[in-house]
Amino acid sequence: MSGVTTSAKAPVVEGKVYHLRVGPGDVAPYVLLPGDPDRVPRISKYWDEVREVARHREYVTHTGKYKGAPISATSTGIGCPAAAIAIEELLRVGAHTFIRVGTTGAIQREVKVGDLVISVGAVRLDGTSKQYVMPEYPAVAHFEVVLALIQAAEELGVRYHVGVTATTDSFYTGQGRPGYGGYMLSWMKNIIPDLQAARVLNFEMEAATIFTLANIYGARAGAVCAVLANRVTDEFVVDAGVEDCIRVANEAVKILYEWDKVKEELGKKYLYPALLLRYFMKK
Repeated sequence: MSGVTTSAKAPVVEGKVYHLRVGPGDVAPYVLLPGDPDRVPRISKYWDEVREVARHREYVTHTGKYKGAPISATSTGIGCPAAAIAIEELLRVGAHTFIRVGTTGAIQREVKVGDLVISVGAVRLDGTSKQYVMPEYPAVAHFEVVLALIQAAEELGVRYHVGVTATTDSFYTGQGRPGYGGYMLSWMKNIIPDLQAARVLNFEMEAATIFTLANIYGARAGAVCAVLANRVTDEFVVDAGVEDCIRVANEAVKILYEWDKVKEELGKKYLYPALLLRYFMKK
């Protein structure tokens, strides 16, 4: 809205954060982060309650409940700069747990098209996370989010892999694809075999920044991605595994919500297997 005066350091519009256009109370503590705005309604169709709270630029936000758990979904668009804006502004309105719900390309033969990849960490080949902290700082997922995603995948019976992801800022040359006219430098030709040798599972474009920011700010983050392509077998299937990815992410929120209630009831900061075992054996 033209003519509105606010702070350039922390711009807001009528009490809403500038880019996402959400305010306190609009967003749940647990937020799913698809890249594609059209994936937000695909996520929220599984919820028991849902309302659209904002739609601005690439950012679409739905909030509701899933099996009793408060939940939101906010699209981030493509790439780390837009994802960083989403994390910054979601934290400002009360979110504390983030799960990227994305798509990805596998670079290991055994990771099939239609499978899911649950990331434990990300190689920081992006530029955005380097605007926050030195490149040696690790981009790691929170162990509770990783465990919740694994449990959800097991309970739903979907095929998944757990490992390290590479996050890039370029879909083409940064992931070893030729640029326009066949443009390719030597390091672009070597990036896939180098990462394969290091047992990296896949390429995607947001996880490293999401993980880095979550750790810096004391939040939790994880990522689950559907494999649309395999660079070894040269297969590509649009939308392969996306519905399974959505189902796993939703279920992981419910699991985290239940675990958080256990920790609160028992006065514990961290989850560990024996804690859950003792708790549920008493029930």
